Amino acid sequence: MNFSIRGQQIEVTEALRDYVDKKLSRLDKYFDAPPTSDGTVTLSVVRGLHAVEVTIPLTGVVLRAEDRSDDMYASIDAVVDKLERQIRKHKTKINRKLRQKGVKNSLFVEGTAAGSVALDEGEEELEVVRTKRFTLKPMDVEEAILQMNMVGHNFFVFSNIDTKEVNVVYKRNDGKYGLIEQD
Repeated sequence: MNFSIRGQQIEVTEALRDYVDKKLSRLDKYFDAPPTSDGTVTLSVVRGLHAVEVTIPLTGVVLRAEDRSDDMYASIDAVVDKLERQIRKHKTKINRKLRQKGVKNSLFVEGTAAGSVALDEGEEELEVVRTKRFTLKPMDVEEAILQMNMVGHNFFVFSNIDTKEVNVVYKRNDGKYGLIEQD
């Protein structure tokens, strides 16, 4: 898998680039075939904290993780650990569903759907500064919650496979999940 590595408020040295490549190559063992999509890695320093954000678009799912710490190398390690946990969790879930259907899996992300919405609001005025368009793919509530957690959002819009309606799952303050259905 190829990664585009860029820095914000930091120069990406060859040592940092090599370290990122080495650590992210650990993810290759989770795929039957190497993914063809290109991932992005953003390294930044904000108020003395070293932040790393990694986004890997795959067929049907987007893997995303970020971490901030006092050390850039520690942040890179933490992000890779988070991505590994996401991949293992998703792979287990997909393989279980495919076994129930009697389908042989070729790439662990096959047969899933993903979509995410991001809307940023200015603090003083209610101005839409970003709009995203995406296709709603049918999935059940459990799959939508998994997708929401994978992309690191606190809500997720999806087409409910059972009702054929647009639904939203969200993470509540008590750590549980909520579902919004159309009336």
